[in-house]
Amino acid sequence: NTIDDKAAQRKNNIERHKSPQKKHPRQTESNKSKASSFNKLETMSHALGSKLHFEPGSWLEATYEVFIGTIVGAAHSVYLVSKWWYMNALRPILKLFGINLMTDKEVVSKDGEKTLKVVAVGYGRTGTYSLTLALEELGYPTLHTQHMYEHESILGMWVNQIFLPSIQAKKTSMGRPDLKMITDFGYQATADLPMALYFEQVMEEYPDCKFILTTRENSEVWFRSWDTLTKSITQPTHIGGFAFNSVRQYSHYLRWLYSVVNKDESFLTEPFPLPEQNKETAIESYEEHNRRVRALVPEDKLLEYSVKEGWEPLCKFMEIDDCPTTPFPKTNSARSVQVQVISGQIFPIMASLFVIFYAFAIGFKKLTGKTVVDWVNYKMEELNVAFRRFMLGEEVKFKKA
Repeated sequence: NTIDDKAAQRKNNIERHKSPQKKHPRQTESNKSKASSFNKLETMSHALGSKLHFEPGSWLEATYEVFIGTIVGAAHSVYLVSKWWYMNALRPILKLFGINLMTDKEVVSKDGEKTLKVVAVGYGRTGTYSLTLALEELGYPTLHTQHMYEHESILGMWVNQIFLPSIQAKKTSMGRPDLKMITDFGYQATADLPMALYFEQVMEEYPDCKFILTTRENSEVWFRSWDTLTKSITQPTHIGGFAFNSVRQYSHYLRWLYSVVNKDESFLTEPFPLPEQNKETAIESYEEHNRRVRALVPEDKLLEYSVKEGWEPLCKFMEIDDCPTTPFPKTNSARSVQVQVISGQIFPIMASLFVIFYAFAIGFKKLTGKTVVDWVNYKMEELNVAFRRFMLGEEVKFKKA
């Protein structure tokens, strides 16, 4: 079938299943979805930046992005290390006492419906995370790929049903993900790749779902941001995979994703660090995807959108009466992502060194009766006295500490 034939068929299917949609007010504090701790961190950081009114391109904006990137990167590291200790140390002990705590968090929407209501179908680096925060504020629990590792079951589904079969077969295949698993955890919206690639399956299984195609100013701008991201995260993801299972699963995702975007199956088997992206092919993939979305998704179900447009078109499309008056979320800039990656690597090293030094300091004090600082000061004073005596031609003797 041609794209036009598919578009007509999809539209007929949608019309047959269409149900009238009612406008609804924006969520209040009492019925907000239970977002992850990292979503809350991003929201708070955005609120801080909004109050400070940073000028685009200013040094204040750059400083803010570096600060937030540092905090978020460190928070991700803390989460991964904490989860590792829970899964490998605490959880086995709890199981001995018959206690089995859930490892995957569930979210609660304001209406309790477990269905997909809106899917962001734009490629990564088109403002998908800012849109995620906006949809959360409007009352739609939204799963962004950046936080998929918080859900062992969902990430495992993608790896086992989609990514690993392609890697093992050395042939890129799309497969068919279990969308019901995502809605069973309470999510009513998704954003970013890989979900953006499965909009046709979403239309089949959730005919009332709406779609938001996020775009950049042009394809060149998109690729610069995309290339910066992929170069920043590929090697750290591979290294982190040696210690953390969820990070290792992300490395499978990156292999599969690069093979899809670049239309090159060699990414499935190339050793890390993965080869550079093919600019021409990646841009072609980006533009082709956008054309398919425009052709296959019915007009009344699709919003083509730039996050720079703010709240108004989004609220109108989602039929929100009480549109927020706060500044639209702006987060996950290329600079911030790069800093997140660096912070995420440095923080565990610094934390490990602190633990080692702290343990050494405790043992040192028990053995010598002095703190490390006191011992160093004592030795420095002793050396100072010895040097003065040496300069005066006197005999130098050192005492035991």
